[in-house]
Amino acid sequence: MILFKSIYRAISTFRWRRMYWIPLMGVILFTCSFMIEPIRSTWMSRNQPIFGKVIVIDAGHGGVDGGAVSPSGIVEKEITLKIAAYLQQLLGQAGAQVVMTRETDTDLANPDTRKISRRKAEDLSNRIRLVRESGAELFISIHLNSMAAGPWRGAQTFYNPTKEENKRLASLIQSEIIRTIANTDRLPKAKNDVFLMKYSPVPMALVEVGFLSNSEEARLLATEAYQKRVASAIYYGMLAYYDGKKVPDVK
Repeated sequence: MILFKSIYRAISTFRWRRMYWIPLMGVILFTCSFMIEPIRSTWMSRNQPIFGKVIVIDAGHGGVDGGAVSPSGIVEKEITLKIAAYLQQLLGQAGAQVVMTRETDTDLANPDTRKISRRKAEDLSNRIRLVRESGAELFISIHLNSMAAGPWRGAQTFYNPTKEENKRLASLIQSEIIRTIANTDRLPKAKNDVFLMKYSPVPMALVEVGFLSNSEEARLLATEAYQKRVASAIYYGMLAYYDGKKVPDVK
């Protein structure tokens, strides 16, 4: 009789322990799932070729300098800032150290400077200074195009031909724009008279993401979905650059 009572108590104790153990295991597994995900994300980021790279993203214009304006009133400085912010997010998720030339509607000129032409000169000079002082190794400037007449549309990259890496960077970004956005068949274009491209101390590409003078394209550029597509194309072009990919010779 004593033996049966001992066995009963052992079985009962096991059952009670199991009743508490099963929920406890559930809590442990649930907690671990939240711990594992950040570790996995960090591991994946570290395996990106862009991890740890210092990159300057320039949202063109700002402040008193609005840039181009569409027929319906869409302003360049607002679109460039939004696309730059989406690009910053993508690069940050991949582990890059992103430096923004601006994150609000402002320029980089001295606040006391009143003359517009002088403000513009100071603004551009300070953007280059920021690139130098940040320790960046890559520079991307985002702009929008505009033409007085004609059915112009589509994105295009520009580069300073004095450095081969400028050409490779611009070409890889242009290839991604053609592949993912499919709004142009243009090739990257060399220019040596643009201040930012001329004086950038690191490889740089200037991306004109579309034409505000084209009403249809301007409407697209004002949407969040299209802005994210543009940012994604630039991002994947940059990944290809850091991955060491080559492109066919472009004249």
